[in-house]
Amino acid sequence: MASSRRDLAVRAAVDQGLLSAAEPVVALLDTAGIRASAAALTSAFAAVTDAHVLHAFAVKAAPLVPVLRLLHEAGLGVEVASPGELALARAAGVPPAETVLDSPAKTPAELRQALALGIAVNADNLQELARLDALVASAPTASPLGIRVNPQVGAGSIGALSTATATSKFGVALRDEGARKAVVEAYLERPWLTRLHTHTGSQGVPLALMAEGVGEAYALAEEINHAAGRQQIDTLDIGGGLPVNFHSDEETPTYAEYARLLADTAPGLFDGRYGLVTEFGRSLLAKHGTVLARVEYTKTSGGRPIAVTHAGVQLATRTVYAPDAWPLRVLAYDAEGRPRTGEVTVQDVAGPACFAGDLLATGRALPLLHQGDVVAVPDTGAYYFAHHYAYNSLPRPGIHGFTVTGGGDAGDAGTGNGGAGGSEGGSDAGVVAFTTVRKPQTLAEIVAESGGALADALVG
Repeated sequence: MASSRRDLAVRAAVDQGLLSAAEPVVALLDTAGIRASAAALTSAFAAVTDAHVLHAFAVKAAPLVPVLRLLHEAGLGVEVASPGELALARAAGVPPAETVLDSPAKTPAELRQALALGIAVNADNLQELARLDALVASAPTASPLGIRVNPQVGAGSIGALSTATATSKFGVALRDEGARKAVVEAYLERPWLTRLHTHTGSQGVPLALMAEGVGEAYALAEEINHAAGRQQIDTLDIGGGLPVNFHSDEETPTYAEYARLLADTAPGLFDGRYGLVTEFGRSLLAKHGTVLARVEYTKTSGGRPIAVTHAGVQLATRTVYAPDAWPLRVLAYDAEGRPRTGEVTVQDVAGPACFAGDLLATGRALPLLHQGDVVAVPDTGAYYFAHHYAYNSLPRPGIHGFTVTGGGDAGDAGTGNGGAGGSEGGSDAGVVAFTTVRKPQTLAEIVAESGGALADALVG
């Protein structure tokens, strides 16, 4: 189980000094878990179709070059939404043919680069399509090109992550007056448009609504191909968005459940006539990341115990500002990295930032935390420690991948990437090897980012 590997990794991180008084917060990635999620995704779609499927990892979920390389080695491509994300993908060695560019605000330069490289592009709107017209006319390209449409099927429980609402900023809104006709005509006028893209949303969006959005896109592809008298659209990009369970270690819903639901909703999508692209992100990484932080102080206020830790808004920004939408579990370990036992006490777990709302958990029932203890925050492998929020100029933490070999619960971790820079530690239950994914940020780097070389710029 991933929980057993996590317990081993926490103990080893303390033993090896990855987590220490000098480095009081650190992030861990379970390499075996990431590999397992990638395999689950590819096998889920292989079970319902023989068609070619490009699973393009949404780089925004974990913009870390070693992670992109690991996923690429596991058979995945990438979906990028900025020049920075494209640069990360290229640094990871992901080829253009396995790269998809999505963004609602692509510049002419971004489009020109993508077409020169042969990267697939989904135009977000008809004005962007007009830019593609000029670029396609000026130079040949191997890029597969398509349009993103908004099926306007509704929202999930988190409005900010629901992209198929009536007024979403993404895609061509199909139910607006005249829009569907305009999309069909756009394809008929451009034989080089061969893809169609949609994405209904992610966390908080139920599977049935996601499937409904894909079904709407499939119906539109059939309509366009019928009007063209040939199969002009040969590939559907169905987006990603599988929600993540943040309440326990159970990985649910599964890719297999979603693939079967899609096959029931739009069976023609899987009969071999269409290639497919997916763009999953959070669901591939979230369950396999854990933040560890030392408890610096404990106190009481109004009779409630408070543990002040080094993990807060800088790492769990969404949770701190929107705790109801983004709850995270907190696990208690003692100073040696062993699961803490004892009477469960309702307490707050606070971060280090200088504002009152910097709380990882409020009124949480846990074994009472003590000064020097360790808290672990699981399910943080996507959109958390890789997306640093520089409040109070708090440094970015080090990120380390880990594998577990030996023992009764190593799973497939022995296939990991120990390599140069790794270290080992553990117990009779297994040996943990760490590899640095991103080094901790230094104070000198913080100063440099903050104009340190330009100190006299405003007073000269």
